Parts: sequence; structure tokens; C-alpha cells
Amino acid sequence: MTSPNPLLEAFNRAEYALGGHGRRNVQMLKNALEAWDGGLDSDVYGSGKLIEDFQNKMAGVLGKEAAVFFPSGTMAQQIALRIWCDRQGVKKVAYHPLCHLEIHEQRGLHELHGIEPVLLGGQDRLITLDDVRALDESISCLLLELPQREIGGQLPDYSELEAISAYCRGRGIALHLDGARLFEVLPYYRKTAAEVCALFDSVYISFYKGIGGIAGAILAGDAGLTEESKIWKRRHGGDLISLYPYILSADYYFEERLPNMKRYYEGARELAGLFHKCKGVTTLPETPVSNMFHVHFGLSKQAVEPLLIGLYEETGLGITHYLRENGENSCYFEVSIGDRYEGIPKDKLASSFSLLNDRLTAAL
Repeated sequence: MTSPNPLLEAFNRAEYALGGHGRRNVQMLKNALEAWDGGLDSDVYGSGKLIEDFQNKMAGVLGKEAAVFFPSGTMAQQIALRIWCDRQGVKKVAYHPLCHLEIHEQRGLHELHGIEPVLLGGQDRLITLDDVRALDESISCLLLELPQREIGGQLPDYSELEAISAYCRGRGIALHLDGARLFEVLPYYRKTAAEVCALFDSVYISFYKGIGGIAGAILAGDAGLTEESKIWKRRHGGDLISLYPYILSADYYFEERLPNMKRYYEGARELAGLFHKCKGVTTLPETPVSNMFHVHFGLSKQAVEPLLIGLYEETGLGITHYLRENGENSCYFEVSIGDRYEGIPKDKLASSFSLLNDRLTAAL
């Protein structure tokens, strides 16, 4: 019987993999929980020392007055935008056309909260100050995503970010940060999380992306916003009786991986350089600005997939487990550097990419 996903199966058999921290399995949770005293009391419906201490810790890291732990970023961000709309009295928010809320959440912001999105800028580029200035309708909040994942993890210049922040504050527009990958961009900006977040009125961060935890998110801002967000969290069903497996794993992996963000970023730059040496391959952005970027092949998915499978079997290096078509003769994938990259021998990387270049050259 033909495998339904031969590329994934070949990737899973490979000895090494370029991206990520490793398999998401039960051992992740076991490792995290072993670091804690078994007698530690759990949180209960959003209260208790465990959850409150972690929220206070993250508020300090982000330089905000208060923070609330949520089971998901989808819930946290919709609630933040709802609160800003209620405060401003305008049920419109602006964000990038490829924002997570627009393409991955089944119109949840509109269906659950009656909020209308204003799509700002072009799909293939970042939102600019000129875009914000050109808004011809009232909005309550502008959401910026750092980095902008769907276009390869691109980032605005920090001076542009400061200018957008100043413009919004001057006109009473709330500025919200989709910081799902905030910690991953700090090495490029050479700023602390608090310095970046000072430009924003509210911020969401994720604990399962670069941090590599089980799940969970933080919403941070002023005390009024966070207290109101707790009410909305209850309305959304987010106050589980206990969230401690998520909180403890978030704290454990945050402490373990935050110091490694610069190394992940440098690994992404090195890896992009290896891809640039391959015929018919480009990266977006050309030079990564975080630990993630997109890799584009100038061949169809049907042509690249068997080529990669053969490479995995011959070298033991898994490059990606999927390919997405973006044209008749082009396909791409996303790579995010984590713990696994450092474990790949340099000679293995060099020989595998040399072979990849040979195979692509022959196919083009």
C-alpha cells in the first residue's frame, strides 16, 4: 500500500532534523514536572499562589503592570481586542491580511465578539507607518505581529516600530502586540522584552513555539485590562479547574530556552547561508531576523518531494516533513531553529547540503 505521506515518514526515520526542539511527546511534560516539588498545590479556577506567582513573574519580564495566563493565544488575543473595542466604543480593529486571527480562527473575532477587521497593508509585506496614517476609518486597536510569520518572519526596523507606536498613542489608538514569538526576535533587535513591550498597550506571548512548552499564553497590560480579561476568560470557558501542567511546563521551558534564543537566531542565519548555496533555492527573508524563515524551491512539490526523500534516506538528515505549493513550479516550507540544530554534526550539514545542491541542479 502506498503511504499517504511518504515525506513525513522519511523525515521521521531520519537521524537528524533541522528544526524544532524535538518530538512533542509525554516526556516533555515528565521532564518539566520532575523539576517541581510534588507537594506544590495546584491553581484552582485561575487563582492560587502557583498561577499568581507565574503571572507576576511574566508581567515583570514584559514590563507590564499585570499579566494573566490563558490556555490559548487565540482566546487571549480575541479577549484583548474585545476589551479595547469596548473601551474605545468602536468595534473595528486593524491588522495584517495574513494575521492569525484572519486566516486561522474561523472568523472567531467577528462571530464571538461582533468585531470587524480592517486589513491593513499588502499580503506580501509588513504594515508600515504610511499604511497606518492612510487609514480612512476609525479603529479601536491596531495589532502588529512580531515577527510576521506568514511572510517568512519578517520584522520592521525598530525605528519604524517606534514611529507607529508614537502615532497610535497620539491618536488614541490602542496598540496590541501579537508576540507569540517575541523572545525569538530579541537577539535581532538587541532589546529586552520589556523594552519592546513598552511600545505596546497590551501584549500576548506564547509558551509552545520557541519556548517549546506544552501549551498556554500570557496576556499582559494595565491592571484594568488584565482584570477584565479574567472575566472574559471565564466567559470563554478558559478557567479550567487547574492549569498547572501548562503553567509549570511553561515556566520550566521558559527558563531553559530563553538563554538560547541568540544561539537559535545565529543557527538560522547559518542555515539560510547553506540553502543559498543550493541551485534554485531562496529564503524569505534573505537573511533571517529571528530563528525562523521560509525556504522556497524553484521546482514543483511533485519534483522536490522524492528528491528530499532520497536525500533523507542517504544522509540521515531531515530537512522538512512537509511542502506547500505556491505556484506551478514552486513550493516552500517553514523552518524554526531550536535545540535540535546544534546536535547536527557540521560535516553532516556540509555533505548533505552539497548533495542537495547536486540533486537540485540535476532537476532544474
